[in-house]
This record gives sequence, structure tokens and C-alpha cells, in this order.
Amino acid sequence: MTRTRTTRLRRPLLAGAVAVAVTAGIAAAAPERTNAETGLELSLVAATTSVTLTSWKEEPGVYLDIGTYLTAEGMPLELKVTRKSYKDPVTVTQTVYEGGKATARKLPPGTVKDFSGLPGFVEITLTDKAGKKVLSRSEDFCPNNASGRVRPDAPATSKYPESCPTNPFTLGSVWGVEKGWAANTYAGSYTEPVQLPAGTYTANVRVAKKYRDLFGIDGKAATVKVTVVERSFEEEEGNTEAVPRSARAGEHAGHDAGHRAPGAHMGHGPGHAPAQAAAPATSGAGPSYNVGHGPLTAAPPALPWALKKKQQAALSPQVGDTGGQTDGSRQAPALTPLSKRPAGKPSVPAVPKPDLRSLPAYGIVVSDGDKDIPGKDHLAFSANVWNAGPAQLVVDGFRSPGKATMDAYQYFYDAEGKQVGYTPTGTMEWDPRPGHMHWHFTDFASYRLLKADKKEAVRSGKEAFCLANTDAVDYTVKNANWHPNNTDLATACGEENSISVREVLDVGSGDTYTQDLPGQSFDITDVPNGTYYIQVLANPEKRLKETDLGNNSALRKVVLGGKPGKRTVTVPPHDLVDAN
Repeated sequence: MTRTRTTRLRRPLLAGAVAVAVTAGIAAAAPERTNAETGLELSLVAATTSVTLTSWKEEPGVYLDIGTYLTAEGMPLELKVTRKSYKDPVTVTQTVYEGGKATARKLPPGTVKDFSGLPGFVEITLTDKAGKKVLSRSEDFCPNNASGRVRPDAPATSKYPESCPTNPFTLGSVWGVEKGWAANTYAGSYTEPVQLPAGTYTANVRVAKKYRDLFGIDGKAATVKVTVVERSFEEEEGNTEAVPRSARAGEHAGHDAGHRAPGAHMGHGPGHAPAQAAAPATSGAGPSYNVGHGPLTAAPPALPWALKKKQQAALSPQVGDTGGQTDGSRQAPALTPLSKRPAGKPSVPAVPKPDLRSLPAYGIVVSDGDKDIPGKDHLAFSANVWNAGPAQLVVDGFRSPGKATMDAYQYFYDAEGKQVGYTPTGTMEWDPRPGHMHWHFTDFASYRLLKADKKEAVRSGKEAFCLANTDAVDYTVKNANWHPNNTDLATACGEENSISVREVLDVGSGDTYTQDLPGQSFDITDVPNGTYYIQVLANPEKRLKETDLGNNSALRKVVLGGKPGKRTVTVPPHDLVDAN
């Protein structure tokens, strides 16, 4: 369990997102069936025979982006990662294609521990010029790492998501390396730097034996010459004043910064928000989702080579997620509402509808509140409401000229995607507070602090939200979208002068509001010590039309202690999930 004392509000060290529904009706296959029999060929390759890595004097340490990739030929590597509930361990199956038919090959229990990737996938050994071993380490591998084609006749795009989710309450994910593609084995900002003096080294990288045996990969090591050079931020010509130090670094995000959300908030939110470290200059791992609304300027994910070069040339902190850009490589255009308000009689037809569900609260801390008022204690938390489908939640807001609010409407679609109905569903309002600064749909969710007997003790005043697909919660549900558009807040929820806005929560994705935001807390100054539950309640007024209204609530147990001004909170595990 986690015990937290009074603290300033901070972002939880999480990142976010990945994957969609695999082929329905997959039959179980014999575990011993090999990749050779199914046409899948996996290989470890090095993109180059030599790399130069930078060690910064101000932030010592080298990030081992050596440029090794796992390639898939013949068939894609596809893994389905799930858990039945938070009481069950995470399991993984490989989707194997034979004669056009998909079968499921169960991988051994314990192959994965969470949804962030295959643990200890590659083993790296570094030797110096004299042949002396100076480093031996293993790194995890997310098959959804930044990747690219290895031959021109490979599919133009990969069907798999851009990253692996690390939200502690993820339920299902899909990982994959597309046929004819390669995924970087570098763990990106999720790995620790290593201490290496300037000099020349030889790196030998190989896939760990358990994965070679599991996936039929040969044991040949990739060998890369590694040159480490030492540099200083202050020595960088032309950047000492105009460019923040984090941007001048340009070549690593660090473990802490990398776990923050990618930079969808670049250019969005308060101008005084502190800049975080820049992304690693790499084509390696990096989250492509926000992992929540928050006021901090977040670190962009690891970048593909084209944008890496652009970043190095410009030394700009605005590379990565900027307005309309979600993962440093693809554009996410603003969602477009209908040209005018819906006409005709409102109706709620018998077609698929969204199913809103709440995740248990996390990132729970006692803080002094966003206004830093002496003598006040606040219980801050992060919360996520997600859509289990099978249909998107689509809400348009329309503003009457001169009005401060918008009228909101929910739309319904048939199996062919044709709009077949609509219903009024409340309002949208502009939120000018730092960390928000966009249009919020009202009554989307409610936060309540319940006593041990589940009776309400405190209710949060926050019930309005900008809907964005910040986290991949379960991409194995029916109709889950592995590539939702509005993952970045820069394009999701409009501007102050907008006359209309479309907000969408896609199937399989959730919307996280982090504990550093105004409204994401309860005033517990006068709340006695004891056991309580944080309730995250979706669709509290039942204005939104859903598949199921009976699964909208999630509870997270907390125990308050301490004295006024120095309150504490203990957060017990939620079933098998011991994370806060």
C-alpha cells in the first residue's frame, strides 16, 4: 500500500496508451507450434554499425539508443494482453495466422507482468577498447515502439497502436510488429541512463534466451560501435538564452520526464507552465497518448528519424505533440461538428451506444490545494472514465451568438456509420482556468468522497470535462479504435471563440484528469481521520444514453490520518493492483 504525506500537486508518473480488437472467435492453438510453421520470421537487426551518444555534463548519464530493431517477415507478430479483472494476473496470447485463419497460442504464465511490454527482452553488453566488460543490462520491449518499414512492398501503415499503456488500471491491450516492419528494441524514456565516460565501446545486443525459444528467434547478436561524447548545455552555440535547458538537451527525456504525458499540451494551457525535458532523439519507445489533462508542458515521445532531424536542426521545444499532432509523426485534425444544429424530432433509436465505465482513482495525495491556502488540506487524485463500446460517444456543442454556453447534443449511428438520431444532453461551458482553457461538457462525471458506510462525505465541484482519448484502457473490446483522432487536447475541445465543438470518446479509450488540475480534489480540512472511498461516477445525471447504466461507478479505498496541515493518506492495493 502507499502512504502519502502532504505534498504539492504533482503529475502521476504514468504514460499512456495502445491497441484494438483482435480477430473474433480465435481458437486455441498448441503452445509448441513454432513460428517457422506459421510463416512468421522474427529477427534482431542493427540499423547501423556505429552510433554516437551524448553524455551531458549537467545531467550525467547516457541513454542506450543503439538502433537495434525486431523485424517481422511473412506474418505480423501480434500479441493480445488482457486480464479478466483486477483480481486476475495479466496474461498474453499470440495471434497466429495459418491459411488465413487466426488461432490463439497461449504464452506461459508470467511472460508479462503488466501492459508496458515484454520484460527483459534484450540483453546488452558493452566492452571498452581493451575488451573489458563495462556494462551488462537487460531492457524491456514494447512491440508497439516507434517503427518503420524494412522493405517497399510492406504495408504502407501499421495496423497496430503507437505505444504500450502504463495506466495501472488498463484492462486489455494489443501489441504488434507489422509484416515487413521493424520495431525499435530501445526502451526509450522508460529506461534508466547508464554512466559511461567519453570514449569508444562495442555493444553486443541479443534477444534473451526465453524469448528466442518462445518466438523462434536465432541467437545471433547485433554488434554496434558506440562512441560516447561529453557535451554541455552552456556550450551549445546560440541556445543559452532563447531555448530552455530542457530543449537544449534534445537527446533524452529521463526516466521521470518520459513517464509524463507526451506533449499534447504544447501550446495549450498556461504560458508559465514549466517546460519538461525534451524527448530522446531516437526512433525508440514513447507513449503517444496524453495520459491525462494537466497543466504541465509534457515531454513529447521519442521521435521518428525525420522529426528527430528537424528537432536537432531547430533545437525547438515545440517538436513532438504540438497543435494537431499526437505522436510526433501523425497529424490529428480537429474534430468537426455538424454544420448546424440537428433538426427534426429528437429520438434515441435502437442502435449500438457507448458504455461509460469508471476506473478506480489513482495518483492520490494530500496536498495544500491548487491555491496554496494555509491551513487547508486537500485530497487530490487522478480519475478516468472510459468507453467500453460498442459505439463512440459523440457530442456536439452549438453556441448561440453572444451566449457564454453551448447547447450539447448526443448523436447515434447505425452499423454503416449513418447518423440516425440525436438527443439534447445538457450544455458545454468554457473553462478559463490554467490547465483547462477549453470547452467542457457538463455532467459527464462526478467525484465523491464516501464514508466507510458508503454515504457521501464530500462532493467535488467538478462535473464538466473536455472529452479526449488520453488512455487506451481496453483495446480488445468490440469495435475498439486503435488509432483514435482526438488524443491531443490542442485539437480536442475548441477555443474560447469557437461557435461549435465536437467532442468524442472512442471505443476502448478513456479520458484521464490528473491530480494536478483545479477541481481534482476534495477539501478534507474538516473531514475526520478514518476510512473513506473515492467514488468516480460516470454520467451521474444519466443524461447520456448508454448501453448499460449499472456499471458507471468505481471506488478506491483510502485511509486519512495525520493532523491539520499535516494530513496523510494511505492507499491500500485495489485487488492485485498495488499502484497509486
